[in-house]
Amino acid sequence: MSTALLPWQAWALLAAAFAALTAIFGKVGVESLNPDFATLIRTAVILAVTAAIVAGTGAWQPLASVATKSWIFLTLSGVATGASWLCYYRALKLGPASQVAPIDKLSIVLVAIFAALFLGERLTAKNWLGVGLIAVGAILVAAKR
Repeated sequence: MSTALLPWQAWALLAAAFAALTAIFGKVGVESLNPDFATLIRTAVILAVTAAIVAGTGAWQPLASVATKSWIFLTLSGVATGASWLCYYRALKLGPASQVAPIDKLSIVLVAIFAALFLGERLTAKNWLGVGLIAVGAILVAAKR
């Protein structure tokens, strides 16, 4: 059995590491700001960095090449992301990062449930046990000390 990570696993681990840094940097950054304004600043930075990456890698596509279904679902994803970020920064403003982040990561549990319900993805009993353990672990980490 190979111990090398598959490409998607490596990217997912990088995403987790950057998400962890997001919580730490965000907690410090929101200290003296309104959390909604802090989210606006964060969003502007993300837009600039992503635009630079797309331009630098030549990944730009003509907007007319984007299917209507993609526009609809990417728009919905953007709205959900914005709502998530606004709520996350408000939570970071009000609570400790070490408790806010685990509750936010209950999204993992919700993704598994939504993927099964709406995308028809099938998880094994072992997978559902892992989802349950994530839920319990997040709750225990976030529990008041």
